[in-house]
Amino acid sequence: MTDFPNCPQCDGEFTYADGPLFVCPSCAHEWSPSDEAAAAEEDATRDANGNLLENGDAVIVVKDLKFNGGVVKGGTKVKNIRIVDGDHDIDCKIDGIGAMSLKSEFVKKA
Repeated sequence: MTDFPNCPQCDGEFTYADGPLFVCPSCAHEWSPSDEAAAAEEDATRDANGNLLENGDAVIVVKDLKFNGGVVKGGTKVKNIRIVDGDHDIDCKIDGIGAMSLKSEFVKKA
């Protein structure tokens, strides 16, 4: 028996293939496998230049970032980042400052 993915809308497990589409009998949602790949790609964290960021990457801050207690200067290299969910989608430790969360739009992959 072939395993089909759960429905992305209602998480129903009784999906089936109907030609090139998957169908959920519980909520009548139809989707294509390429839609799932596009959604996964859309959720990926990207830097200011559009490069894909992953856990453990090194990045460079592209502009001065002011925060409550100091400034992270543009050009600062940050090693070993961690991708997280939320508005500030990068957790890291910056030398001389400590633990900090950054937005991916203000960094570029090193």
